[in-house]
Amino acid sequence: MRSTSARVLELLGLLQARVEWTAPELAARLGVTERTVRNDVTRLRELGYPVDGVRGRTGHYRLGVGAKLPPLLLDDEEAVAVAVGLRTLTGVAGFEESGGRALTKLEHVLPDRLRRRVTSLRDATEAGPVNTDSNVEDPEVDAGVLAEIADAIRDHRGLRAFYGEEQERVEFEPYRLVAWQRRWFVVGRSVDASGEQWAPYRVDWLTLRIPGGRGFRPAPLPGDLTELVVREVARTGWSVHARLVIDAPAEEVLARINPAVGVVEPLPDGRSVLVTGGDSLEVVAVWIGMLGLDFTVETPDALVEHLRVLAERYADAVAGRRSRGR
Repeated sequence: MRSTSARVLELLGLLQARVEWTAPELAARLGVTERTVRNDVTRLRELGYPVDGVRGRTGHYRLGVGAKLPPLLLDDEEAVAVAVGLRTLTGVAGFEESGGRALTKLEHVLPDRLRRRVTSLRDATEAGPVNTDSNVEDPEVDAGVLAEIADAIRDHRGLRAFYGEEQERVEFEPYRLVAWQRRWFVVGRSVDASGEQWAPYRVDWLTLRIPGGRGFRPAPLPGDLTELVVREVARTGWSVHARLVIDAPAEEVLARINPAVGVVEPLPDGRSVLVTGGDSLEVVAVWIGMLGLDFTVETPDALVEHLRVLAERYADAVAGRRSRGR
């Protein structure tokens, strides 16, 4: 049988894991009576942990707000999941040091058995490159800026900022942060005389202005959030933007690409248009090659030239192989 202290710690862990618990639910999880649950709740309160209780048919317990922070209680799977997440975060530009510090702090507050498991996981793994990596260095994102944007989203407070290389003045209502293609975006709504416009803004291109914008009442986001980000990034958010005519119907193109690569539109003659882009000409060329379909580049001219150089290089490679009799 577990000791009273072990059971009280388990009760505290349950209260951390979910907002509300009824007495019967807690009793069933702990394998005790409801009276024992009430006694253990009293012990937690005596130790300084604020546990709120509501009586009646809808009665429940919940961990309240107080000055004393409960200890971090994680089971084996939760500890490993957090460690893996933090280990991955150390490979994201701008979060290398903070992710490493958080992982070290996690190890200090875990029981010895879990600490040894998390430490072995940290020492045995490396944060490798993601499969959408490119020959362009990832932009660093200031964790403080992300936190400020998250606070503005929570508080329904507008953002004022300088945006992009031209330092354009922008003001918008932030709705959601989106991490996509090794970039952070904040989806926002701007309103002017011409009406409302929804758009994703790259966080690393934002320089927040103080004070921020005015408070706002949230409006429903039109359409699908992911589709909005993909479409607008394909139009404005990459260093290289390309428009291709594909000699295949839109359905076939969509079946061959990752939706994050770009936007496909059908043409009346049965072909389709692919609007795509990337961080460099090399990245765009790789994506096009993986498509496995005939195509014509409409824009940009630099991509046409880059593909011409690649075509000559590949042709020379084939010719060289033939000259060696292979």
